[in-house]
Amino acid sequence: MQIFHFANLSPPRLIENDGTLPESGLIWVDYGRDEAQEWACSMEPLAGCAIEPQHVDDSLNPEHPSFFDGTADYDMLVFQGLGPRDDTFPLETRTGAFFLFDRILITVREPDSISFNQVQQKLLDGRLKPPGSVLKLAHLVLDAMVDRFLRVREPMIRRFTALQDELLDPHGSVDDWRTLLDERRVARQLEALCDDQLEALDAWRRNTRTDWSGTEEIRVRDLIEHINRVEAHASGQERDIEAAVQLHFAALTHRTNEIMKVFTVAAVVFMPLTLLTGIWGMNFEFMPELHLHYGYAFALGSIVALGGLMLYLFKRKGYF
Repeated sequence: MQIFHFANLSPPRLIENDGTLPESGLIWVDYGRDEAQEWACSMEPLAGCAIEPQHVDDSLNPEHPSFFDGTADYDMLVFQGLGPRDDTFPLETRTGAFFLFDRILITVREPDSISFNQVQQKLLDGRLKPPGSVLKLAHLVLDAMVDRFLRVREPMIRRFTALQDELLDPHGSVDDWRTLLDERRVARQLEALCDDQLEALDAWRRNTRTDWSGTEEIRVRDLIEHINRVEAHASGQERDIEAAVQLHFAALTHRTNEIMKVFTVAAVVFMPLTLLTGIWGMNFEFMPELHLHYGYAFALGSIVALGGLMLYLFKRKGYF
């Protein structure tokens, strides 16, 4: 657990947990989920109100989807962000819970949540302007979480494009389309994740216990607009993948038809030739052609001429 104290819009300072809080300024109490099993018991006396047990359970659930709920004393926002890896395949998420009181922000999150750690370090180094309200402080973390989603768009485009090119390559692996379908599931997962985030932020904006200023309203709308961009990107990638898979199977069908066309032409050409050889191969005693001096040359010439004529006709009609 870390406690950050913001006073007079100055960079925060870390304070010890001695059972009391400074009487002025903003307070950010940040819990790692591995040490937060009893966080409500220690925070309720400092916050001056009871915290709903269900909300406590939600904050301790690492798989909880984005969600908003609140009471007359605080707002609770659960928000899912990306995991610590730069590679988003497979998509890995980290859930953070925000409890917003009048001047206290309590967060419960995974210890390896990059966005939380980055915001804290930037605040301590003075690279971020100290917030003037609990909402602005929560917005700093939420904005960092959403920014990580925006940065995955370009790697996703490169990855999907490479897979699509390999899929449509006639010399590519037969199983490429299965890999592409796995990537489509990632795009769908990202789209569903954005839907939950949008619902949570919209519910927070409509049902918050406090009156937001115009600047605060704009900040949250900006978050919503960024998430909409990520959702639109994921939806577009999903459509592109489905089109690529359809093109893959259409190309396979076309190649199969070309092969069958060659086999069909060959079979049709050899059918009359087989008939002639079958007739002349019969072993009857009285067959006039057997005694012709040039019978063999005539038969062979007839076979070649007939086969060449059929090939010419098929070629002229564009059968191959």
